[in-house]
Amino acid sequence: MNNGKEMKDFRPYFQKQTNHEEVVGRIYWSSREQYGVRISEKLYQATITGRFRHNNLERSAYPAIGDWVVVDLYDQDEKARISKVLERETVLSRNKAGESNDEQLIAANVNTVFIVTALTMEFNLRRIERYVLQVYESGAKPVIVCTKRDLCTDTKEKTALVEGVAPGVPVYSVNSLTGDGIDELTLELKCGETVAMIGSSGVGKSTLINRLIGKEEMETGPVRQEDDRGRHTTTHRELFALDNGAFIIDTPGMRELQLWGQEVGVDKAFEDIESLSLQCKFRDCSHDQEPGCAIQAAIQNGELEADRLKSYFKLKRELKRLDLKEKYGTHRTNRILHSPKKNK
Repeated sequence: MNNGKEMKDFRPYFQKQTNHEEVVGRIYWSSREQYGVRISEKLYQATITGRFRHNNLERSAYPAIGDWVVVDLYDQDEKARISKVLERETVLSRNKAGESNDEQLIAANVNTVFIVTALTMEFNLRRIERYVLQVYESGAKPVIVCTKRDLCTDTKEKTALVEGVAPGVPVYSVNSLTGDGIDELTLELKCGETVAMIGSSGVGKSTLINRLIGKEEMETGPVRQEDDRGRHTTTHRELFALDNGAFIIDTPGMRELQLWGQEVGVDKAFEDIESLSLQCKFRDCSHDQEPGCAIQAAIQNGELEADRLKSYFKLKRELKRLDLKEKYGTHRTNRILHSPKKNK
């Protein structure tokens, strides 16, 4: 019997990948190849089978938080072994830190991603652009949540800046301690859908989750006053079921987010720049000093910030480098990017 079908988030996309004999559950937590798999209302401790390990050499194929998996129960149906990961609907990833070119999964099968940023010293528009781009790459919907609005004296101005670097993305400001702004945010939590939270340490993700869940599930901690940095109170990824039938995933705070995806993904995150580029006089305009450049004109008249254009080029270069590394490796990529012909 397919026990997974009793769960509200077991969508038709996943149902068609299984048969009635298979036992299916969802990954609710993961830590060092140990997993918590929920089947109906019961949570099982699980590991992967030896065959699964043998057949899947890429780490990105391993179960991730939010994955639907086929399991074999054992030990009087008290434990489980994961034999298969169902095809993912969406994948939220990043490039693993360092010089390697490895995909590191953050969460799978997420419908919406809350990009959480604090309206304090941590506030950084360039980081927000990076997060929005990565969420679009995942196939999920980005939503920006500005926390700690009680500690900010210019909330409206800052949220307007956020809206400017994330065209079309919903932006909310909240105070998770008092609940101000939470009612509006909960409209993004829909029955049967899954939301993941990402952001730096200390921005208040755990406090926000506690408010949304309605109880103290997540440990919270103070931030350092000198630099507004927080400790990693969340050390592993975990999925929670909300009373309204929605699901939410908390993730550890990230010091940095190295992009994983393709260069074309920049277009959606910077659709304002892409739209302006269509108005340039020359089709191959580099948006530097060419006559008739609509983007430079927008910067001159205050319609577009020069820093946003710099960020656009920077993220495109980063994804271009990632693509070259995947094709040719690190050393050859460095030669390609730094060759005299390339720099002319």
